[in-house]
Amino acid sequence: MTEAGTQPEAAAAARAALVRTIVAEGLLTDPAWRAAFEEVPRHLFVPSYYLPVRDSFELLSYGDPDPGVRARWLSGAYADTPLATRVRDGALISSSSQPSLMAQMLEVLDVRDGDRVLEVGAGTGYNAALLSHRLGEKRVTTVDLDREITDSARGHLAAAGYRPVVLRGDGAHGCPSRAPYDRILATCALRSVPHAWLEQCRPGGLVLTPLATGLLVLRVSGAGQAEGRFLNTSAYFVPLRAGAAEAQQGPPLPQGSSHQGTSLPQPEDAEGVPHHVLRHEPFTFLLALTAGRLTPREAYELWQRAHHPERSRFGVTIRGAEQWAWLDDPEGPGAWPLGPAVQGMTWRQGFV
Repeated sequence: MTEAGTQPEAAAAARAALVRTIVAEGLLTDPAWRAAFEEVPRHLFVPSYYLPVRDSFELLSYGDPDPGVRARWLSGAYADTPLATRVRDGALISSSSQPSLMAQMLEVLDVRDGDRVLEVGAGTGYNAALLSHRLGEKRVTTVDLDREITDSARGHLAAAGYRPVVLRGDGAHGCPSRAPYDRILATCALRSVPHAWLEQCRPGGLVLTPLATGLLVLRVSGAGQAEGRFLNTSAYFVPLRAGAAEAQQGPPLPQGSSHQGTSLPQPEDAEGVPHHVLRHEPFTFLLALTAGRLTPREAYELWQRAHHPERSRFGVTIRGAEQWAWLDDPEGPGAWPLGPAVQGMTWRQGFV
């Protein structure tokens, strides 16, 4: 599919409307990022996608013989919503993230001219195209485990006129052959941060990654060391699919959305927790971070004792083999280990 393969005027108008929507949310304040969203044609990256319909999906495609379906496809391609682009055995495995969330993540990434960026999770290639527009394609590397995903992303990027490095590999290992990077951006959810990323990101660089249902911004201080806090924004992404990271994958979540989702324990799985609390976002965040280490009741009691904290009060510190989440203070009493159990690293009781 080419730009001319659609109705260029309609695509341009839809793209301009999407940019206005994102700007109205207070994003794209950097003219360089605004230009990227104005000029990169998202529809080239989603030639088909799925809309959830009851317990199934409806496929919309630019090649549908029905002009009404094609019009719906183009409108959806420029809606500020995540789009399911790959479904396997009824399960979502890849999507194009919500554009406004992408804009926020890219602005938080705080890239500078000349920066080199590694993206973990190629998706449709749209995010890599935006990065290539801003930094130049030679400074962008994107990696994904799935060959079908990397092949299609590479094709979409070429159709849009971009040729960053697209590699197939285990995202948990990063891409050492292209390191070092100034920024590492992940578009898949984790329960701990792969150490390979910190080794491949230069001191002073940033790692931005979904963790549980939040967005974590880490400043790398040296090999294997980093620290940072979560944004207040909620975000739901498909878990990282990689052999080295299977232990840190959680339950599937709608990818690339800032919508208040509901990947929550059922009431029967959370004895002693009021039903309405299970739908309170800060609680689900705390629960997700402590999954496997606390019962829902224990997580709820900690959340209560912490006076219902916002996301931005949580952070993560990584020092070599140790990595832990914390509330307010990395060395305070409210901290717990992330990822596989680490010898000598235990829960620090004492939320006040």
